[in-house]
Amino acid sequence: MSAETWDVVVVGGGAGGLSAALTLARARRRVLVLDAGDPRNAPAAGVHNYLGREGTPPAELTAIGRAEVEGYGGVVREGRVVSAVVSDGGGFELGLETGDDVHARRLVVATGVADELPDVPGVRERWGRDVLHCPYCHGWEVRDRRIGVLATSPLALHQVQLLRQWSDDVVLLLNDALELNHHSEAELTARGIEIVGGRVVGLEVGEALEGVTLADGTTIRLDALAVAPVSRARAEVPTMLGVPVVEQRMGEVLVGDVVETQPGGATSVDGLWVVGNAADLRAVVITAAASGTAVAAAVNADLVAEDVRLALNASRDGSPEFWERFYAGREQVWSGRVNATVGDVADTLEPGTALDLGAGEGGDALWLAERGWKVTAVDVAQSACDRIAELAGDLPIATERHDLTATFPEGSFDLVSASYLHSPNADFPRTTILRRAAEAVAPGGTLLVVGHGRLAPWSWDPSLRMSTAAEVLEALALDDTWEVRRCESAERVVTGPDGQEASITDEVVQVRRRS
Repeated sequence: MSAETWDVVVVGGGAGGLSAALTLARARRRVLVLDAGDPRNAPAAGVHNYLGREGTPPAELTAIGRAEVEGYGGVVREGRVVSAVVSDGGGFELGLETGDDVHARRLVVATGVADELPDVPGVRERWGRDVLHCPYCHGWEVRDRRIGVLATSPLALHQVQLLRQWSDDVVLLLNDALELNHHSEAELTARGIEIVGGRVVGLEVGEALEGVTLADGTTIRLDALAVAPVSRARAEVPTMLGVPVVEQRMGEVLVGDVVETQPGGATSVDGLWVVGNAADLRAVVITAAASGTAVAAAVNADLVAEDVRLALNASRDGSPEFWERFYAGREQVWSGRVNATVGDVADTLEPGTALDLGAGEGGDALWLAERGWKVTAVDVAQSACDRIAELAGDLPIATERHDLTATFPEGSFDLVSASYLHSPNADFPRTTILRRAAEAVAPGGTLLVVGHGRLAPWSWDPSLRMSTAAEVLEALALDDTWEVRRCESAERVVTGPDGQEASITDEVVQVRRRS
């Protein structure tokens, strides 16, 4: 498993996580679900308000979901994530409790919440059975029975009035946590809700809940008890990745916290989404499942965009065939104007012989030839060389096709210019070529290198690491027979095809070989 890369890893195997995994597996993504095996709804007899699965035991629903995910090629494994970092190359590296590591291009967290319950003995043991919190989830099951509401905050007034809809025998246990004003007391009395003072110190339990015990020893008979937990997001993975949790309040009352997300479940970390209760305390099982499906569509769309970018970059491999397609596929690529730096430098020199490496459509070569230079224009694409020759007419320009990674023009020159001699191939041996260019400079001649330091967002791959002028100069490894005339990074603003502006840098190195 440690050697595998997954399109999507889903952390959490409940309804939200499995729904996301199912949608992604049906989209033919490689999906791994990691489930720690401690679902919030495990004590419950069934899930409710889930159309088509009403009353299904939680474990049965999970088993059905797992089988559906696996039926489309998804993988579900038991596992707890103990470390998570953003990968240098994109995606996420996850460390598991077993010691294994997995890589995810995208990450969906569906870990839900953990409930902080009132500190009353017996409450946790009966939680999800006859100690409940959500009337929409459990109200029908305790209808027409004697229901107690344990007050822990003023929100108990809302909870008790809701539960009155399911039974006409409802008790509000003030629990030393709530003081009633005359208006609230009148509302409770009007609906026949019993009010009991005193602190609740325990539960009376036989085969099922029988009641609660007050601090004075009094027992209040009950068939069910409603409490309001503080629900905390299981946010270990998002917080490892730098995403915070945010408190959720109703008025001044803390009801829990959730992972900070944007609309749709995305987070501030690219490639990380959160679904279900970890992002929304109000989500019931069917809501969590729906959010998983919606997030899966967003995740897949994001992966499609990346797949397009990767395919485009793969097609831009910097090979001779790539550059041939690059020039042959359109009538004109560049402006045809001379590079400003080349023009400025050449204006200070006596015209002689010039070698233009990566000449493209000949903007620099034609300008130099018009000013008396005898130019050899070199490009890897024959279509580019043919275009220069056609534009040159009677100008003193010779064109030569060279793949500079393999061959280099013969002779020495008074000016050797390499303007934006880059490749979308990160392994392009630019330094080797520039050192060979320096060898081709005649005594008293000039080597001029102009390159990109920071690329614009619309460039073939703005993540490519470009060399600064200082790094180029150092890589040339020139001895004391050379004089450095210029080594600088010049910033300028450029406009892209859609009118977008960006700041880039030109890295300029100008050196002269001493006579």
